[in-house]
This record gives sequence, C-alpha cells and structure tokens, in this order.
Amino acid sequence: MAKAIKRQAMGRGLSALLKDPENDIQSANDKNADKVVGSIVELELDAIEVNPFQPRTSFNEETLKELASSIKELGVIQPITVRKSGFNAYQLVSGERRYRASKLIGLKTIPAYIRIANDQESLEMALVENIQRQDLDPIEIAISYQRLIEEIDLTQEELSDRVGKNRSTIANYLRLLKLDPIIQTGMRDGFISMGHGRALISVDDVSEQLKIYEKIIERSLSVRDTEALVRKQQQKDAPVTSQIKVIPAFVKKATKEFSDYFDANTEIKLTSSGKGKLIIPFKNKADFERISKIIKGEE
Repeated sequence: MAKAIKRQAMGRGLSALLKDPENDIQSANDKNADKVVGSIVELELDAIEVNPFQPRTSFNEETLKELASSIKELGVIQPITVRKSGFNAYQLVSGERRYRASKLIGLKTIPAYIRIANDQESLEMALVENIQRQDLDPIEIAISYQRLIEEIDLTQEELSDRVGKNRSTIANYLRLLKLDPIIQTGMRDGFISMGHGRALISVDDVSEQLKIYEKIIERSLSVRDTEALVRKQQQKDAPVTSQIKVIPAFVKKATKEFSDYFDANTEIKLTSSGKGKLIIPFKNKADFERISKIIKGEE
C-alpha cells in the first residue's frame, strides 16, 4: 500500500513538473527529462490525443463497457504509453482501450508512461505493441506487418526479429492481403477464419475465390471442407498433362515450404520417370528481384 501511495504522489509531482513552461521537455537531453521519461505520470485525459498510427480500426462496445466497469471498480491497473507532442500535449502510443474506457466513465486523469519519439518511432512502437495483442483479426495483423515493411523500411527478416515471429508466419499473414476485399472484410467480421483465407489464396481467379467464399458462408464449411473444395476446383481447371497422378508426400511438403519461403505459389512438376522441375512464378520485375535476392541469400 505504501508503495502505491508513493507512486501516486510521484505521479502527481511529475504532472506538476510537466505543466511548468520552464520545464517543457522535448528531448531526452532536456533538464528533468530523466525524471519523466519511463516514469508513471498522472496525465489529464484531455491532454492526450489518439494515435493516428493505431492499427486497430474497430472496438467492441460490449467489451469496452466491461473494461470501463472494471476500471471504475479497480482503477487503471496497467498504465497507457504516450509520447510528448508539445507543451502539456501527448499522443497515445498504446492503450487506446484503457483510454477510451476511462473517458467512458468520466475519469479526468490516467496513469501513463511518457516516451519521447519521432513519428517513425511512434508508428513502430504502436504497430509492434498492437501486433502482440491477442484480439486483433488476421487482416489487422497483416496490415500492421505491411506498414512496418513499407513505412519503417524493414525486410521480412528484420520484421521477424522485431516482432518475434517466424518469417513463414509473417509471409502467411501478408498473403492474406492478396485476397479480394470482400473476403478480407468477411475475415475481419468473423465470417471466415485465417485458415479459410489461406485456402482461398491458392485460387488465382478472383471470381472463383468469391464463388467459393459464398459457398463457405452458405454451407458453413470448415477449413478442411474449403481446402477440399479448392482442390476439386483446381483439378477441374487443370490441363491434361503427362505428369504422374500420385504426387509423393515429400513433394507436397516441399511445395508448401517453397511457397511460404518465397511468398509465391510455387509449383513442382514431375514426370512418370521421376524427373521434375520447380516453378517459382513472379508478378513483375520488382517481384523477380525480390525472389532473386532470397535465392542468393541477400534477403
């Protein structure tokens, strides 16, 4: 209890320090910056603006009310994180649900960790922090990965290290963004799972994707049923060749591994004599150069 009182008193003292124009801390080198950065400070909610880089675009009203009820009873247990954007002005980096729930019950202040970061660092902190959450849908995660790659200029390998995920896992999420927007929306709304989406990715024709998607909804198909339906459609569309009809297990496994590794729908063709070839398709020059770098070990 004594520790809690001491921390609250410290937070109030630091809050007063931050409101003093003579102590307007803008960088880690400013006077008293060491007292503020990384400390828990009681900040006015009205001084905090929502982070424009927040990957989450929707909040469940019911769970938000439940969180608000919990905060009303127990207080904000885990402080939010903000970055200083001006004198007595802050921008939310993480903790938007806690921020929204606190405003919902009329709180005037909220405990917060203060960071000093530029826009790029703020974006990265917000994206990485949100990726670790358990309640983001697969498309939100995929968009966050894509933004980190494009806006922070990370390679998939660097992103893998940054978020603690296997490169193949990241590639699987990114491939979801190739699905038709209608299917992506269906995944975000919970009508289909990521497993359904991964099965649909292998269907190149968008109109066929949508037809299968409609069947998934109408018949409440499982992921396994969807995979079977996709295979049936692909067999129907496949041209007659002299390839062997029974594909060895090692080839099937390798095909999937190559597809994940190169983030492309790779194909292995075998003849009846056991000879074969590996086909790695590319969309354009940039995609060809990306695959080339992977083969050369430069990425």
